[in-house]
Amino acid sequence: MSTPQHCPGFENFKQLKSFTCSCPGCDTKKEIFSDEFDKTHKCDKCGVEIDFSTCQYEAG
Repeated sequence: MSTPQHCPGFENFKQLKSFTCSCPGCDTKKEIFSDEFDKTHKCDKCGVEIDFSTCQYEAG
């Protein structure tokens, strides 16, 4: 028996990309992952909906 090198389910998520978006209302940064583009996201601080066209890919 061998010890797994990653958490269970890792394979399902290793292709995700992280994007940082700025809220148009208060400029608070929010991290959104590539599998969440079909969802509506609102700023945690002020509640304004975040426009995905303002997102930047975080290489890393």
